[in-house]
Amino acid sequence: FASISYIIRITKVAGLMNEWLTLKFQGWLKVSSMYGHSSQNRYQQLRLLREECAYDACNISSNVGVNSKETEDGTKGTSLVNLFAEAIKGPLLSSDIPFHPVQCATLKLIYECISECPGSVSISQLEELILVLISILRKYSDGEMDIHYPSCNGALDLSKSIAEATRHAILACLSVSERNINQILQCLYLLKEAYAYSHDGNSSNSSKLELKSSILDTCRAHLLPWLVMGINEMEEDIALGLLETFHSILLLQSSINATEYAETLISVGWFSFSYECLGLFTGDRMKNRIYLLLSSLTDSLLGNYSGQPIREAVLHLSHDPIDLLFLLGQRSTNSLDLPSCQSAVLLILYTSSLYDESFLTLITRLADEKLILASLEQYILLNRSDFHCRTSDSMNVTRLVNLYSLLRGLDNTNYQIHYSGEAEEIIFQLINNDERDLLSARIHTVSLKWLFQQDNIINSLCHQILKFCRSYNFEETDIILGNNNQTVNVQTLSELVSTEDNNGARVFVCLLAQLLEEERHECDVVCVLNVMATMVHVCPTACEQLSLHGMATTIRSWFYLSNSLLTATYMSILILVFNTLSSVNPETLSADQNWVAVTMKIMEYSIPSEKVDILSDQSLFVIDILSLILHLSTKKTLEETSKAVLFNTSIISMVNTVVSAASLKGPALVEHDEGTSTGETLIFVLLLHYFAVKSLHAILPGFVDWQSFLVSSKPLEPLAFIGICCNDLCRLLHFGSPVIKIAVFYSLLELFNRISDQINSNHEELRCTVGYLMSIRSILEGLVFYNDLRVATNCCFCLSMILGWENLTKETKLLEGSSWCRLIIEEMTISFAAPALASQSFMNKQSPQVLIAIAVLKLRKIPQWMRSVFDSSSISGILDNLTASNLSSEILVLFRELLKCNFLTTEQIATINKILQELVQGFDQETAAVVMARIASLKMESE
Repeated sequence: FASISYIIRITKVAGLMNEWLTLKFQGWLKVSSMYGHSSQNRYQQLRLLREECAYDACNISSNVGVNSKETEDGTKGTSLVNLFAEAIKGPLLSSDIPFHPVQCATLKLIYECISECPGSVSISQLEELILVLISILRKYSDGEMDIHYPSCNGALDLSKSIAEATRHAILACLSVSERNINQILQCLYLLKEAYAYSHDGNSSNSSKLELKSSILDTCRAHLLPWLVMGINEMEEDIALGLLETFHSILLLQSSINATEYAETLISVGWFSFSYECLGLFTGDRMKNRIYLLLSSLTDSLLGNYSGQPIREAVLHLSHDPIDLLFLLGQRSTNSLDLPSCQSAVLLILYTSSLYDESFLTLITRLADEKLILASLEQYILLNRSDFHCRTSDSMNVTRLVNLYSLLRGLDNTNYQIHYSGEAEEIIFQLINNDERDLLSARIHTVSLKWLFQQDNIINSLCHQILKFCRSYNFEETDIILGNNNQTVNVQTLSELVSTEDNNGARVFVCLLAQLLEEERHECDVVCVLNVMATMVHVCPTACEQLSLHGMATTIRSWFYLSNSLLTATYMSILILVFNTLSSVNPETLSADQNWVAVTMKIMEYSIPSEKVDILSDQSLFVIDILSLILHLSTKKTLEETSKAVLFNTSIISMVNTVVSAASLKGPALVEHDEGTSTGETLIFVLLLHYFAVKSLHAILPGFVDWQSFLVSSKPLEPLAFIGICCNDLCRLLHFGSPVIKIAVFYSLLELFNRISDQINSNHEELRCTVGYLMSIRSILEGLVFYNDLRVATNCCFCLSMILGWENLTKETKLLEGSSWCRLIIEEMTISFAAPALASQSFMNKQSPQVLIAIAVLKLRKIPQWMRSVFDSSSISGILDNLTASNLSSEILVLFRELLKCNFLTTEQIATINKILQELVQGFDQETAAVVMARIASLKMESE
C-alpha cells in the first residue's frame, strides 16, 4: 500500500481516491456519534477501529501477498494505516491544487486518527502533514484559497467518486510499461472493496447501481482482456489477484447480474483458459482458486448451487486435464473421494459443453475426442450398477446422458469414432427406465438432435415431450429467435422438428396418437396441441414435417374415434389446424385426403344448422379456417376439401341468413361496424364469399354462370354453392359502415372481373336489364368521392367495368345523359389543372376519378361532352402541374387514351415525352427500359 500515493499522482485523481478512503474511515467514526462520547463508547470505537485495521491488514496479507513495512520510528504499522498516511499527504492536501470539498472531513479524520490512535502515523509523516497544513493556512490567510464545509459546495456523490477513482487507478496500472506488482494488487483490492461497498446498505440506490455498473465495465473492458491476453507473461500473484477479484464479484452479484457476468467470462473461453492457467502455474493456490471460481461460475450459469460437486472435490482434483479423464474412467467404489471427483469432472465437461467454442477448445486441449468418449464409456461400464440406485445423483445421470449424446452427435457430424454398443445400451436403459426430466436441464443442440435420432427411445422421448408440454407456460415470452444458453424451449423444438434428419416430428405425432389411445386427461391433450400450434407459428417449416408424419391423420382420428371432444381440446385443434394451413407449403397438403374429413367434422361441430344471423367466436374462427382452405385451393391445393366447403348446405344457409338479416336492417346497418356482433359476423361472411368466388373460378372453371349473379327479369333458383347476388351486395354497400363497404368491394370487384372474363372469352351479351345496370351504377357513383380512398378506388374500378359492359347494350346514349359521370370527370380536370394543387398526395386522392375517365375514353362511342371537358386549355393546365415526381401510372394511361382519341396536340405530346425523360433519370436500368418503350409507343401513336 505504500506505493498507492504514486498511483494517485499519475492518475490525477487523488481527490477521488481520498474520498473513498475518507468515507471508509468516516464509517468507523460514525460509531461514536451513534453511541455518544462516554468513555465506554469511546473505548468501543477505538477497539472497532483497531479491529478493522487489523482485519484489512490480515486480509490483504493473506490474499495478495503484500507484507506490512516497518515505520520510521521502528514500530510495525499495518498496511491500511500506511495507505491512509500516504494518501492524506498526497495532492489532495497539497496547497498547489484548488481546495477540495472533502478536505474538511479529511482534516477531521486526521485529528481523530492522531489523537485516538497514537503511533498510527509515523513522525516523518506528521512532520510532512504539519508543512502541508501550514501551507493551506497561509494561502487561506493571504486570500488565495477559501475554506468551506462540504455543504457549501453541493452534496458529495460518493459512489461516483469511488467509481472514477477505481477506474482511473486500474487504467493507470495497466498503462505503465514497467509493471509494479504491489500497485496492481492494491488497485485490485481497492476494486473489491469498492464493489463490496456498492452492496452495503441500500444497494438498489441509483448511485450504487452506477458504481456496480462502472466496476463491471472496468472488469469486462480492461481487466478480463488483459488477463486472457497476457497470462503467458504474467506473474502468478497478479493472476491470482485478478482471479480472486473476478471471484469476489461473482459471489456478490444478484442472480440475474451474476448470470450476465458469468456469461461474460464464458465468452472468452473461460474453461479452456482455466486449464491454461493450471498448466502455467502448478501451485495449490492457483488450483484451488481456479476450481472454486469454476464452481461459482457453474452456480451462476446453472443455478441451484450446481457447482457444489466441484467445491467438494477441489482438494482432490488434478492440475492435469488428462488426469481428470483418468479419474473418470475408474470404478467409483475404489476410493471414498473418487465419486465426488467424478461428479466434478462430469459437471465441468457438461457445463463447458453448453458453450461450443469453449468446449471444442477444451477438447483439443485435453486430448482427442476418442480418449474423452472412451473415458466416458469406461465410467458408464464400471459404474452401471450405481446409476439405478435411488441414492444416485439424478443430475449427475442427466449430465452423463447429455455428455454422451454430445460426443456421439459430434461423431455423426464430423467423423466416425468407434463406440461401445454396451455403453450405448446402458444409456438407452437410463433414458427408458428413468423418470428424470431430461428436457428441463440445459442440453446442447447436438445432444438433443442425437437423442431424437435414436429409434430405440421413441416412447421415452414421447414421455419427455409430454412433461415439457405440461410445464410449458404460454404466458411467458420465451419464444425467442436463437438459443445461446442451450435451454430447451419451443424455439429449440421447432427447429428440431423442422429438419428431416431426426424423429422430432414423429415423436409429437406419436404422442398425440398415444394420448388418443390411452384417453388421457384433457389437460395433457391441450398442452401438447398448444405446444405444437406454437411451434408451427414460430417455425413455419416445422408444420411440413408434422404434416408428412401424419398429423392430419391423427387429428382425423381424434374427431372420429374420440367419444367426446371437449371445448378446450376442440379449440386447441382448431388453432393447430389454422396455424398449419397458414404456414405449410401447399405442395405438402396436395396429396393428403385426410383434410376433407377433418374439414367436414369442423363444419359439423361449428356451423349451426339452424338459422342464426350472429355467430359465436368459435364459428367465426372456423370461417377463418374455411376461407384459408378456399384460398389454398387457388394454388391447386386442397381442391377436394374446398369443394366440400363450397357445396356444404349448412354453410350456404348460414351465408344467406346472415346476408338477409343484414340487408333488412336498411339504413340502421351503418351502426353495425366491426365492433358489433352483427357487423363482425357480416364481415367474416363477406370475406368467406370473396374466397369462395376465387376458389370456384380456380378449381371449377366454366362451372359457374357468373352472369347469374346479376338479377334478370326471370327469377333465379337458389344457388347450389356459396354465393351472394349483386343486388344484395349493392344493398350492403349502400347502407353498410366503412369497413363493411371495403369487405363488400372485395366480393363485388371479384364478381365483376369474373363476369367480364366470361363475357369477353365467350363473346356473350349482357343478360341483365339496362335498368338494373343503371341502378348499380347509381350506387357506385355515389361513392366516388368517399373519404376512404380504398372505397373510392374500388368503386371506380367497378364503375369502369360497368361502363365497359354498356358497350354491349343497345342503349348507346346512356352516358350522353349522365350528368353525374360528367361532373366526376369535370371535377377531376379542374382539380388537376388548378395551380399549386398538384402534389403527389393530391394526385393520389384524385386517381379514382382518373379510372372513370379512362373507361369513358375506351368506350366504342365517346360522349360528345368529353371534348369540352378535355379541351386544349384543360389538358395544358394539367400538363403544367405534372412533374416526374407526381406522375402516376393512372395519369400516364389517361394521356395514352387521350392520345389514341386525338385529344392531344403536338406540343402537348412533346411535353409528356419531356416529363418521361426526366422520370427515366431516377430509375434503374430495367425500369428505365420499360419507360423508354412507353415513350416510343407514344411517339409512334402520335405519328
